[in-house]
Amino acid sequence: MTAPETEATATEADTAALRERAVASLTAARARTELLTDCVEEPDLTTQHSPLMSPLVWDLAHIGNQEELWLLRAVGGREALRPEIDGLYDAFEHSRAERPSLPLLPPAEARGYASDVRGRALDLLEAADFHGSRLTEAGFAFGMIAQHEQQHAETMLITHQLRAGPAVLTAPDPGPAPLLTGPAEVLVPGGPFTMGTSAEPWALDNERPAHPVDVAPFWIDTTPVTNASYQAFIEDGGYGTERWWTPEGWAHIRRHGLTAPLFWRRDGGQWLRRRFGVTEAVPDDEPVLHVCWYEADAYARWAGRRLPTEAEWEKAARFDPATGRSRRYPWGDADPAPEHANLGQRHLRPAPAGSYPDGESPLGVRQLIGDVWEWTSSDFLPYPGFTAFPYKEYSEVFFGAEYKVLRGGSFAVDKVACRGTFRNWDYPIRRQIFSGFRTARPEAV
Repeated sequence: MTAPETEATATEADTAALRERAVASLTAARARTELLTDCVEEPDLTTQHSPLMSPLVWDLAHIGNQEELWLLRAVGGREALRPEIDGLYDAFEHSRAERPSLPLLPPAEARGYASDVRGRALDLLEAADFHGSRLTEAGFAFGMIAQHEQQHAETMLITHQLRAGPAVLTAPDPGPAPLLTGPAEVLVPGGPFTMGTSAEPWALDNERPAHPVDVAPFWIDTTPVTNASYQAFIEDGGYGTERWWTPEGWAHIRRHGLTAPLFWRRDGGQWLRRRFGVTEAVPDDEPVLHVCWYEADAYARWAGRRLPTEAEWEKAARFDPATGRSRRYPWGDADPAPEHANLGQRHLRPAPAGSYPDGESPLGVRQLIGDVWEWTSSDFLPYPGFTAFPYKEYSEVFFGAEYKVLRGGSFAVDKVACRGTFRNWDYPIRRQIFSGFRTARPEAV
């Protein structure tokens, strides 16, 4: 076989592998969308269960509309199927609070529309050329749409947590965590490391470009902060002691009467929580969930520590001191597998602290990917050399001190939308999201 033939065969194999990955990612996302929308009756699809969230039927049609916009129109050059609905499903044209009053497609029509778009998108994918434009290079547009749908699956799962009524979702619980015999915190060495990525083909614009960052040595918790540890903060009067809170945080908890994480309530001598329609005792060994940035920051101050910066979090997750390089994930460059992390709604709760030893970082830090989103102390800002792509509204319009960065994903995040470089952000008051945290401190105190 001649060298050109070998190269051509390799290119064909790469194209086939890309196509297979794109099909698998899109198919997995749609199966999850169907799981989250087929399990409830029509009134639950059209009701707004919280002013913080859209009706589920809006998400359903929005997913199809974004897929049409980017795959059928932008990549395929096709004419619009339903141009009259573009404005209804533009997330920036209508706030979540006003979406229930819009003339939304009813559930059957929304499902039919999303299904029609998907069929056409898969036909387009079958003949796609993954070269020639930045949007199609390495299948980026298809990966972007798969990630978008999985991100909406996470928001729909949040809606399920907020909805009243009996449980409609089921999943097995994570297994017990192996006994964690190591230290409670890990020292991360100081010095430079590569933050962000320029090589990950489906990475989104705010993860780019790769750039060197110098971080001073610091200690970071081996696992996320647990419910038991957070209860100690509560019992010590944490919510009633002003000195642990920022002025904005203190004003917020006083104004809203916050005394515990969202969905918790006291019953005699124990704490209970509501989780997807089931009331249960708060498990001591799970990472604390549904806390806002102000609560995480106050706990860290009470514990004599602080939240890690975004750069510190990423160095703890990706830096390999043996080679000096940054990995894709804490465990290496391989895609996530079930032994690495709690992802993809495989379970409907975080795994106990100390779980997934196969997923720990080279420094011995566990559960950096999956289980709970982890608040950092950092504002959501662009990296040096940032370029908005393919549209400013994904990241650029959110940059600034108004939003805090979360890292690592949660049990509700799919592997396609979770990397060591992936960045999430939200207002510091948000608690309905699947958020927790771990703490850090300087090397010397």
